[in-house]
Amino acid sequence: MSEKELGKKLDRCLADGAIKLGTGLGLGIVISVLFFKRHTWPILFGTGTGLGMAYSNCQNDLRSFYMLHRSEKEQ
Repeated sequence: MSEKELGKKLDRCLADGAIKLGTGLGLGIVISVLFFKRHTWPILFGTGTGLGMAYSNCQNDLRSFYMLHRSEKEQ
């Protein structure tokens, strides 16, 4: 994997992380205000879920270079 490809993947990971973090935070705030009388745990849960999803996506994206895909394996 070249340095340019790695840079693109890391940029995509950071952008995905920011989007999922913001979405989880926003949903956590809304749910906390509407349903749980302003407790903090829904905010933390939403933020953690967003970060966990972003981490998993980034990990899969970075590992995809080393994985042998089925179409390449059959050839």
